[in-house]
Amino acid sequence: MANEAGRVVPGHDTIVIGASEGGLEALDRLVRDLPGDLPAAVFIVMHIGIRSLLAELLGKKSALPVVSAESGAPIREGTITVAGPGKHLLIHDGHTLLRRGPRENMARPAIDPLFRTAAASRGGRVIGVVLSGNLNDGTAGLRAIKRCGGLAVVQDPEDAAVPSMVRSALRHVDVDHVTPIDRMADLLSELASRPAAATPEIPLDIRLESTIAAQDLATMDLEERLGDLSPFTCPECNGALWEISDGSMLRYRCHVGHAFTADSVLSARAAEVDRMLESLLRSHQERAALVRRMAKHEHSLQNDSLAAQLEARAKEYEHDAEVVRRLARHSQPIDRDEGNFLRDEAAEEREP
Repeated sequence: MANEAGRVVPGHDTIVIGASEGGLEALDRLVRDLPGDLPAAVFIVMHIGIRSLLAELLGKKSALPVVSAESGAPIREGTITVAGPGKHLLIHDGHTLLRRGPRENMARPAIDPLFRTAAASRGGRVIGVVLSGNLNDGTAGLRAIKRCGGLAVVQDPEDAAVPSMVRSALRHVDVDHVTPIDRMADLLSELASRPAAATPEIPLDIRLESTIAAQDLATMDLEERLGDLSPFTCPECNGALWEISDGSMLRYRCHVGHAFTADSVLSARAAEVDRMLESLLRSHQERAALVRRMAKHEHSLQNDSLAAQLEARAKEYEHDAEVVRRLARHSQPIDRDEGNFLRDEAAEEREP
């Protein structure tokens, strides 16, 4: 397309999409509805396990060709590229990169590296899309897209199976469009045909974090340039975490490059506490069972006094186990979706 001066102005020819829990149905509907003449390249990251058939599944219903990401492949309009397991999908200039860089928000592939590198390479030509998912991967990347002149689109949280990711984006990003999934393909097609905004100078922090995902740079000096040293440790490697203020969002990176939102750190710590409580509960239960067997053995030998002492000790261990069980039952994460930042102590007391 050309402006009044006859100069060719690119459209929004790069669409990056992130989804997680509950996102498969949304992706299936969106890809099915995208027109075969879409004037944009589409890139998709969904949190997946060690194997994935996502590209094959989406390709069965798409009017556009759907391919699994390959490192070094050129960016092609009218093609959907899907991230595979174990590597971040990144965009660099006119091609894609696959890198086994540090995990972000406990995921690889993660949404933020794709969004961030697209913003750094394509600027105002990018449309970022956040669909259904848990926690808040994609929010920092969507902010990067907006800071580099691109557009931000999110699925209507009332329409999302798991609305945490889209609500996080709405809370921290100046989102341009909110739409249910059955209208999103039409919206993206319309936006792709519009002239893109001018790309501002790419902020240094976005360029630096893009290099971490690409494994081009990750040093202690780098994290110091991104934020301030915090008292917290990395849930992945136990290294020091640097605290990054990203607009209204609090994020963290370690010297290895692992990246987290504050909510992701909290979730990881909650899982760690759960594992510790489960191990402690099992230890108390096993001690109680073993001491009771010892008491039974002493009874058989008519050592009743020693047997009584052992039974008393077993009761103590069972009491300890019950205390741990109560702690585990009352352990619960912060529910930002409902604004439930504190537990209802009265409700806990009413529990049987």
